[in-house]
Amino acid sequence: MLLFFTLGLLVHFVFFASIFDIYFTSPLVHGMTPQFTPLPPPARRLVLFVADGLRADSLYELDENGNSRAPFIRSIIMHEGSWGISHTRVPTESRPGHVAMIAGFYEDVSAVAKGWKENPVEFDSLFNESKYTWSWGSPDILPMFAKGASGDHVYTYSYDAEREDFGADDATKLDTWVFDKVKDFFHAARNNQSLFSKVNEEKVVFFLHLLGLDTNGHAHRPSSREYKDNIKIVDDRVKEIVSMFQHFYGNDGKTAFIFTSDHGMTDWGSHGAGHPSETLTPLVTWGAGIKYPQKVSAQQFEDEFLKEWRLESWKRQDVNQADIAPLIASLIGVPFPLNSVGILPVEYLNNTDLFKAESMFTNAVQILEQFKVKMTQKKEATLPFLFTPFKLLSDSKQVDILRKARLYIKQGKFDEAVSLCTELIHLALKGLSYYHTYDRFFLGISVAIGFVGWTSYVSLLIIKSHSNLTRSISKEVKKASHLLPCSFVAIGILVTFFLLIQACPWTYYVYCLLPVPIWYAVLKEFQVIQDLVASLLTFPLSHFVGHLLICTLGIEVLVLSFFYRYMLTAGLVIFAGWPFLTQLWTRAKVTSLSWTFFSLLLAVFPLMPVVGRKPDLSLVMSAGLLVLLLSLFVITSLIKRKNSFIKEELLVHLLQMLSTVLSMYVVYSTHNSLLKKQGLPLMNQVVSWAILASSLVVPLLSSPVLFQRLISILLSLMSTYLLLSTGYEALFPLVLSCLMFIWIHMEQETLQQSGVCCKQKLTSIQFSYNTDIIQFRHLCLDDIRRAFFLVFFLVTAFFGTGNIASINSFDLASVYCFLTVFSPFMMGSLMMWKILIPFVLVMCAFEAVQLTTQLSSKSLFLIVLVISDIMALHFFFLVKDYGSWLDIGTSISHYVIVMSMTIFLVFLNGLAQLLTTKKLRLYGKPKSHLI
Repeated sequence: MLLFFTLGLLVHFVFFASIFDIYFTSPLVHGMTPQFTPLPPPARRLVLFVADGLRADSLYELDENGNSRAPFIRSIIMHEGSWGISHTRVPTESRPGHVAMIAGFYEDVSAVAKGWKENPVEFDSLFNESKYTWSWGSPDILPMFAKGASGDHVYTYSYDAEREDFGADDATKLDTWVFDKVKDFFHAARNNQSLFSKVNEEKVVFFLHLLGLDTNGHAHRPSSREYKDNIKIVDDRVKEIVSMFQHFYGNDGKTAFIFTSDHGMTDWGSHGAGHPSETLTPLVTWGAGIKYPQKVSAQQFEDEFLKEWRLESWKRQDVNQADIAPLIASLIGVPFPLNSVGILPVEYLNNTDLFKAESMFTNAVQILEQFKVKMTQKKEATLPFLFTPFKLLSDSKQVDILRKARLYIKQGKFDEAVSLCTELIHLALKGLSYYHTYDRFFLGISVAIGFVGWTSYVSLLIIKSHSNLTRSISKEVKKASHLLPCSFVAIGILVTFFLLIQACPWTYYVYCLLPVPIWYAVLKEFQVIQDLVASLLTFPLSHFVGHLLICTLGIEVLVLSFFYRYMLTAGLVIFAGWPFLTQLWTRAKVTSLSWTFFSLLLAVFPLMPVVGRKPDLSLVMSAGLLVLLLSLFVITSLIKRKNSFIKEELLVHLLQMLSTVLSMYVVYSTHNSLLKKQGLPLMNQVVSWAILASSLVVPLLSSPVLFQRLISILLSLMSTYLLLSTGYEALFPLVLSCLMFIWIHMEQETLQQSGVCCKQKLTSIQFSYNTDIIQFRHLCLDDIRRAFFLVFFLVTAFFGTGNIASINSFDLASVYCFLTVFSPFMMGSLMMWKILIPFVLVMCAFEAVQLTTQLSSKSLFLIVLVISDIMALHFFFLVKDYGSWLDIGTSISHYVIVMSMTIFLVFLNGLAQLLTTKKLRLYGKPKSHLI
């Protein structure tokens, strides 16, 4: 069985990794020739201001008094430059946003997981193409554009990472640091001849990364006074910097300015997904080469922003975020970044029609170069008779369009040339997407075949080894045939040869060859399949169809709950009525009523808001008081008992009560300290980490008696959960655990009802790692329901208080008791542990269910595996690469979550066994236990 679980884990890792090869591959290709506009550029230098985390509406809207929060930027819009909205893509994080603006391409989603400080892939950028670039700002952003830059011409100046503190008294200091350093830099340039000559060169970029708004947004939310005041400060200091540049360069009119943002932010202070508040960012440009404001009488936009912002009279020109890169390249005359897919927004340019046409022609050739390289790579790696070229952009059509565009420019038909180049760019981008996803269908089919085969094999294993469904059918021992293994060996050789001659990556071999042994193992059990079919034919058709419909409906409810959380509420309401549909109601009225009550109580949580909720410490304190009451109840029951363990048990529970009290104090104290902008107290931080570290050790000191150990696990984990809570979610593990305790009782009642005699009472059963194998029984139909309950409760644990399929549903305030200095991986790990705590509670309860129902954990786990894999197969086919960015990101994350859940079940099952079966002692020698 150990070998089976190892193979199962390996198979699921392959299925999990396949999504990255199919949907998350890097779009970059190499081998293109740099392209730049041959005409002299309008600007010698460009200043790029990026206000990290600034929403478009926060900058453009007027305050309650009808005044702008950014009067200087607004005056630019009305009197000096052009403006619009820059539309970002998911994931709306700092790294992909800056890559889009500065390198011109949309980085694949997997790059976010590879870090902010290193480049997963080497790419060309505007900074690399510039003569010199000076940048100031965050140590998380600046290094990724300096690393890999050719030569020594990209200079970075960043503050210490410790300054990025969400609990600091004033996050605007991050921005004022940047502005002050820029002023100091130019003051030093006046007295340094070498530096002075460098800053007076052409093709120079100055990059100011302003992190204060992002930090204030996370810490206080975008509607806060801190966030809005930060906008005013940035506006004032941008005005100073612009004045300084004009003075330094003697008002030579050769400086271009761009003010924008990498991503927006939700009302609840997070980002990462595709909500409009995250994807709509401001873009304001002015200076050399930028068109002056254009007065218009009417503008056609689907949204109502222009009226809300009172900017309907000034022409708004929206762009995609990657379009900023070719705009900068055109303004200062550097080659377009080699991997840029941005389209030059010529409406922003204040230059001759010839310059616009030449720039668009350069843009088209630069993107076409990528298309050619991509096509050549795919053609070389595909058999000639299997290769299907992109028909909309054949070689002859490329030549024809380029020839026509060049002819239009010679004839002075510049608008026609721009239009033709734009058409070519769109075709080339479609072609890039076509070749980028060329193998997607082939790989998807291969993985799906493997998926179906694996699920079929596990189902057959359950029937063969853990049920008596086929026992009544006579089995004839047949002589082994060599035809089946030889056939699959031949298939494997053919697949390998096919992949080999196409020079496919090694991962393709894994995805395409994995189904071969899996389906061999399935067909090898042909006798079991025959017996199964014969057994099913003996069942009444109505019973078979009824059970099949119920199973299908249950799995569909689980799948729909990923999209609509209220489906969990519907499922829990049905669960509440379960005792009344059976004889449980007549056998155990109190237990049945308790089940109904807590099922309905838990059903309330999925109806609560996922995001946008405000912190409510009173609910966190209430949850802490309930934990203390539960602890007192346990201590009272221990005192009533008279045995040798009472002192040790009392000491453990007193320790847990102290931990709960400390958690409540730390939450309250930290909240007040942050409100006063005094930061996170060191003592609070130490206590929080100590409670977290002890939460997995203290339960091991408690008695291994079933309910005592489960309660001890709940009390210890609740101390950590309180530290990670900001509102109503603090009550969720308590309600969930109460339902889990009743579930254990209900399952034993169900087992007794079915005629299986339970040898022990629940109060005397102890967790034991080596359970007597004689007690195990074969699976029955009711065990499918038990496995379904587990999967349902696990999904409820995932989505009960938040939608983890969306990055922006995370609230960074949850981790402020542990740290406030920005650390994405540490913060992410803490929030992941918060999500896993209800998961662990459910798994521990499931261990108890298996023990009390005398069922092997392996057999129930296999059923859970089948249910999870069927769900994963659903989401594999539901993955989309079209529609809104929110839809695309959500569809991919659903598959990743289900596959992660399947893989995590193996590890969490081990963790649950460790928490429930291991025993540590505070002092003395181990004593013998009597069961």
